[in-house]
Amino acid sequence: MMRNAAFQRDPDTIVKLPKDDRILSLLLTVLDDFHRQAVSYCYWKSSKRIEQVLAGDGDLDLLIARHDQHRAQAILLGHGFKLFPSVAMRDHPAILSYLGYDEPSDRLIHLHLHFRLIVGERLHKNYRIPWENNVLARAILHPTLQVRMLDPTSEAVLLGVRACLELRRLDPVTFRGWRTTLARFALDRKRLAETLDQAQLTSRASELLGDDLGAMLAGAIYGEESFEENHRLQTAIRSHFAPYRAYNALEARLRSAVRAIHWAAGGLNKFYLHLPRPWSRRAPGGGCVVALIGIDGSGKSTVSAAIRTWLSSEIDVIPVYFGTGGGRPSLLLRPLKLMVPLLTPLLRTKPRGSSHGKVSKASPGLLYSLLLMVWAAAVAREKRTKLLAARRAASRGLVVVTDRYPQNEIRRFNDGPLLTRLAWAPSWLRRWEARVYALAQRLPPDLVIKLIVRPETTARREPEMDPTVIEKRIEAIPRLAFSGARIVSVNAEQPLADVIRAIKQEIWRMI
Repeated sequence: MMRNAAFQRDPDTIVKLPKDDRILSLLLTVLDDFHRQAVSYCYWKSSKRIEQVLAGDGDLDLLIARHDQHRAQAILLGHGFKLFPSVAMRDHPAILSYLGYDEPSDRLIHLHLHFRLIVGERLHKNYRIPWENNVLARAILHPTLQVRMLDPTSEAVLLGVRACLELRRLDPVTFRGWRTTLARFALDRKRLAETLDQAQLTSRASELLGDDLGAMLAGAIYGEESFEENHRLQTAIRSHFAPYRAYNALEARLRSAVRAIHWAAGGLNKFYLHLPRPWSRRAPGGGCVVALIGIDGSGKSTVSAAIRTWLSSEIDVIPVYFGTGGGRPSLLLRPLKLMVPLLTPLLRTKPRGSSHGKVSKASPGLLYSLLLMVWAAAVAREKRTKLLAARRAASRGLVVVTDRYPQNEIRRFNDGPLLTRLAWAPSWLRRWEARVYALAQRLPPDLVIKLIVRPETTARREPEMDPTVIEKRIEAIPRLAFSGARIVSVNAEQPLADVIRAIKQEIWRMI
């Protein structure tokens, strides 16, 4: 337990710790509860970066006594943290990952609860360091922050052990940031060597590792040779902790290889493919489809990009664009989009229902009708494919953020059927298109965010858009129900940061 006199109190006494503006308010509340309920814990990574971590710039790794693990989790859940397990079994059974949303700072907080000291390669932590009780008993209160951390000698010993077990070029995640990782270990070692008494460190290392290995590790902290170059120490440390491996060397290497393949495929999917396959961390209780709805110029694309950036650092999220404008088209629609600039000069006017260009009140001509039928069929086919992919992604635990969403509630409204604009079209083609938009009604989004703007704002942002169409579409947006989906209207006239913040709060409640 902590030796600090501030916490040597009657367990029934409630102590309210002073607010520290350097700590995110959500984390400060959680740590305050840990102290009040006497949860045995400490931050067990580098003390040099503790201020950055508590400010939200990095994951917070807390070692929790096993007998306090359920109380610690109850505190986190009580403050809105949510459990986000990793896919592909990358999380160790003794490590749980929680995410929280700190509304004042607009940040996602990633908190790791460690019930055992588990270290090793980034993709496969295979070693346990059986010092949990010893480390927690010697933990100290940070001199200026309301958080418990490692005492300096324990931090130095753990730094050396971690360096020997984690610095492996065979791990692609570590190898990708090899120089940064080496520099981080080197800076931590230098800082500790400059502040610690060598005799005290040697005594502490010998207590934990035995006299010979302890003296060797203490010497490495003060020596000139870097950790990655000290092969003798690496071999000795790995041999010492070999009985505490979860898997033998062969199986560990095979598991690492499988996880490396999954990690590489996940990165490819995240940035390029956008297939409905989870790769990192799924939403608890299943994923969801979030649809951003609004007239052109309401900021859908900007907001969609901001939300994906915010979520994708921690959660599996894929974008789906249901429009036919600037988004990425399918292989079926791409050649038709390439033909649009060539055909547009031949079509001086567009029929009613079109949003941009010169709109005519006359019925569409034969050429326009034929072209629109081909276009409508391709668009409907693409939307059907994307609807199914979005729902499958949500079923697999991904968060899907869509720009627009198909609907058949209002005729001649954007994102609705196109063939209703024509006086004539084959009945079989109309029925086929109608089935696609009926599917959208059967598969509504889980959350609909309606971005509301004034007509003059849209006219300013989209000068080529027909004013009559602007009025009709703004009037129609509130009437869209999307089969009873949860709908939230957001005033998009307010500053962009406020718009995005309001949407983040709604999405966090949903997942």
